Amino acid sequence: MWLYIFALLLTFTIFGMLKYNEVMDGDKKYVITIGRQYGSGGREIGRMVANALGIRYYDKELLTEAAKSSGVNQELFEAADERTPSFFSNLWSFNLGFNSGAYLLGNTPLSDDSIYSAQCSVMRQLAEKSSCVIVGRSADYVLRANPRLISVFIHASIESRAERIMKRKDCETIDAAKSLATKKDKLRSSYYNFYTDKTWGDAASYDLSIDSSKLSSEDVCKVIVDYVHLRLKQ
Repeated sequence: MWLYIFALLLTFTIFGMLKYNEVMDGDKKYVITIGRQYGSGGREIGRMVANALGIRYYDKELLTEAAKSSGVNQELFEAADERTPSFFSNLWSFNLGFNSGAYLLGNTPLSDDSIYSAQCSVMRQLAEKSSCVIVGRSADYVLRANPRLISVFIHASIESRAERIMKRKDCETIDAAKSLATKKDKLRSSYYNFYTDKTWGDAASYDLSIDSSKLSSEDVCKVIVDYVHLRLKQ
């Protein structure tokens, strides 16, 4: 009798593990996008989530991939990264040292829209290749048609973000750190709101919104990973 019960429990356990692996395996790819306020630790948390789930992580790497795919100098993608077209257009008043061929994306003259389009194309390609975490760059909107997309936004109090910025040595005073955070958030907000029909930072725009000043980065990572497991089981 006890042997029968043990065998039954073992069967259910194995079946459960198989179902879990079926949800999380590489054949059923999923994407986690992470929007973040400047200084909230979103980049660090995103990398932790990717490591915890054993999947790829893309942040600045997107720019490298987009440059390779388009044949455009990576510095141009970096200069226009998460900035609105009005900012990008102003770049043409400066000599960036690129040859004339670098101003073309394929046979199309390079513009703010073509830069954004190139990044979007790379994001879609990466999401099709394997499960991954993508930080910023309106990835949640670009990949919105993906049924296994999980969008996250990381925010925090201005005091917490200023302290984190100071620890990174990006600013020498708290006031300067707060000012930098506000400036960077304005750029990110303008970029996101321009290219999407949603509002940057609004909880309604994301599946999950977390205040990283209330928990450690490790705990925020755990919350996200647990949420991913629950969502993908449905």
